[in-house]
Amino acid sequence: MKINRSPYTLSLITLLVLVACSTKKDSFVSRNYHAMTTQNNILYNGGIGFDKGVADINAKSKNNFWKRLPVEKMELSDGSINDTTKNVNFDLAETKATKAIQKHSMNIDGRERNSQTDEAYLMLGKARYFSQRYIPALDAFNYILYKNPNSNKNFEAKIWREKTNMRLGNDALVIKNLSKLLMDFKMKAHYVANANAVLAEAFLNLEEKDSAVAKLKIAQELTSINTEKARYRFILGQLYEELGKKDSALLSFQSVIDMHRKADREYVIQAYAKKAQLFDFQNGNKEELTKMFTQLVDNRENRPFLDLIYHQIGVFYDKSNDPELALKNYNRSLKLIKDNTYLAVSNYRNLGNMYFKSAEFPLAAKYYDSTLVKLDKNTREYLQIEKVRKNLDDVIKYDALAHTNDSILRVVDLSDSDRIVYFGNHIESLKKAEEKQQLLAKKQQEAMANFERSGNTLPADQTFIKPNVPVRNLPKSDVGNAASSFYFYTPSTVAFGQLEFKKNWGKRSPNGNWRITTTAGDVSISATTDDLVVGADIKQKTIEKTNDKYAVAYYLDQIPTDQKVIDSINQERNFAYYQLGIIYKEKFKEYALAAAKLEKILEQNPAEKVVLPTMYNLYKIYQTTDNTKAAAMKIRILSQFPESRYAQIINNAETDNLNIDSPDKTYNQFYELFKKEQFVSLLEKLNTAIIQFSGDEILPKLELLRANTQAKLFGVAVYKKALEEVAEQYPNTDEGKQAKDLLSNQIPSLEKIDFTTTAKSWKILFKVGIQSDPLTKEIEEKIKKFIEKEKIQKRSYSYDVYTEKENFLVIHNIKSEAYANDIINYMKANKQYTITQPAIIISSDNYKVIHIKKNLEIYLASKKQ
Repeated sequence: MKINRSPYTLSLITLLVLVACSTKKDSFVSRNYHAMTTQNNILYNGGIGFDKGVADINAKSKNNFWKRLPVEKMELSDGSINDTTKNVNFDLAETKATKAIQKHSMNIDGRERNSQTDEAYLMLGKARYFSQRYIPALDAFNYILYKNPNSNKNFEAKIWREKTNMRLGNDALVIKNLSKLLMDFKMKAHYVANANAVLAEAFLNLEEKDSAVAKLKIAQELTSINTEKARYRFILGQLYEELGKKDSALLSFQSVIDMHRKADREYVIQAYAKKAQLFDFQNGNKEELTKMFTQLVDNRENRPFLDLIYHQIGVFYDKSNDPELALKNYNRSLKLIKDNTYLAVSNYRNLGNMYFKSAEFPLAAKYYDSTLVKLDKNTREYLQIEKVRKNLDDVIKYDALAHTNDSILRVVDLSDSDRIVYFGNHIESLKKAEEKQQLLAKKQQEAMANFERSGNTLPADQTFIKPNVPVRNLPKSDVGNAASSFYFYTPSTVAFGQLEFKKNWGKRSPNGNWRITTTAGDVSISATTDDLVVGADIKQKTIEKTNDKYAVAYYLDQIPTDQKVIDSINQERNFAYYQLGIIYKEKFKEYALAAAKLEKILEQNPAEKVVLPTMYNLYKIYQTTDNTKAAAMKIRILSQFPESRYAQIINNAETDNLNIDSPDKTYNQFYELFKKEQFVSLLEKLNTAIIQFSGDEILPKLELLRANTQAKLFGVAVYKKALEEVAEQYPNTDEGKQAKDLLSNQIPSLEKIDFTTTAKSWKILFKVGIQSDPLTKEIEEKIKKFIEKEKIQKRSYSYDVYTEKENFLVIHNIKSEAYANDIINYMKANKQYTITQPAIIISSDNYKVIHIKKNLEIYLASKKQ
């Protein structure tokens, strides 16, 4: 059926549409037309984009369960150009919301007439919020509240506005506004839940944890979204843990576990992990916990989380003192980790701690290195582990030194027969290792031969792995003998038999009558002589020379026999033990390890200077670990060293007055003496103080000051030796490092300094004794009178320390050697200035040389020549 419309009808329809499309007419048709168009067209598409953006946030934002979770799951931008948190879906939502506002907003007489415009502004504000553009987001939320105060979106707009204020750092304002909002009882439950969640996060930002707990409890009770409920309960558990409320924390984590599949699986597994962390190892049921771990491992749903589960099992066995199972589970966790960096850090750190406690320091260092590679450098934990790792360098160094010297001294103490057995076993282990390498090489050769027979060729850059130990070039017939386990070919058995034979029979020739001896006159002569066994000895020496490491004699010859050398090795070992004990005590607070090392020193014939500081450090350790041992060590120190500084310190516990200065005060007094050039008296005081302060932290400073004092009195050679001692004895201190730096940079240049023939300035020296000596005072008075009365070109003089017994009175600022001679002659010609001591003329440069090298006699001899 054909419908005919007149031009009048079409014009009327067009007019009605135009009237309905107008945003300036507050009519029923206009309001509903724009509301329907806004909702069903523009906002629908914008809402789809917004929902996708929120889903992306939930998918991409990784929860860091190693820290307290934020109440709202949101990945914050780092502000960089390549920031991955930017989301195009929120841009789409903002574009659609803006379009809806621009085309369909009905702001008439200061009020919004389109009911869907509030929805558009709310979407606009949310999109800007998640794009982290908080000021524009605040404008959008405020528009709803100011332009349409009766909108049904007001509660939601107010909550989002306060969330935005919180992101801007206005936490106090958020608490004030939301607390006022919650007094309105007309709000629906989900709005109340959201408001309390925002309040909880604001309180957490202000570190008001108790208030946050109260608000979060309300939020988790009222929210109907299971993901939010699980998150809020987990955060509550974390807060209770921080507040020290262990039972409440366990209940909160258990409530997450009880949600089962209603909660995201990661929250459930992390709740199990927290439950394991809070386990009471003294009173808890370990069987129940192990049963829980077994069930978690067997559950197929937990396969994505096995890395965390095995880590917690490792922690459990670690704390249960079962290192073997702890190690096994930590390694399982490491194999399964995919993207949880801090979980890997925790595994490496715990493994490092395990090896450290078992004194396997090189392994501990390697695991700490792996920890530092993955750990954030800006964290306190990184700095702590880095400090431990640096200290481990010293531990490894001294532990290796102690281990080496222990081994040497252990062999020294063995009998001849035990030494032979010991090195024989060592040779056997070398042979077994070599046999393995030979077998590996043989298999590789066979594999290469098979590969070539198959018609293939290896690429130019592809090679088989070579064994670490080279294969010995033995004939085929000898390989079997070398590998034989027949007793006669065991080096230790052979050497032992030879030694016993010589003890019983002496040297005998290898003939049929080896038992018979002949007599020549009154002397009994064995049937064998050295000449008879020369051939055998040469043969044996040839074998040992060609293959030394497989001969017992090769090792026996290296055992030290000189008692001085043995004592030196022992003292070096004790020094290493002492350094280890101090490092464990002071830097790691590992008192058991420290005590073990220091106790060992007292059993190993230590040098006298080491005994007292060792005993005192043991006394301080025992005060923390064992009061009975501390009391015994106190008596021992007071009885053996009653006059020592340590005895005074110990007695000071019962008295108020200690007749000794503090270490720092003493050092400051000594340094003042150094600046005043009172080197002789200072050296005596330093020698006494170093004994008094033995083992104290101030000791390296005193030693370095003594080295500098010795330099002033004895010259560069003695200075170098003293610096070497400081660098060797205190390598971990600032003073030890400074001494090492001086040895590398300053000493070589000082040693190269020598006398010169060119000079710009000269000096006149008079040898004198100490400054208080009457003759010294007489000479000084004459020099002073000469300079004051003659007033020639502003001369000056000084009293300079040269050695312990010799010093100089020096006239300075003389332009030439000839002029210096004129001054000496003038002083001799005038009785009031006459000095009987012979004068020495020397250039300023050479004067420095004689002070550095203390070689005045060499200079005078060269002048005579």
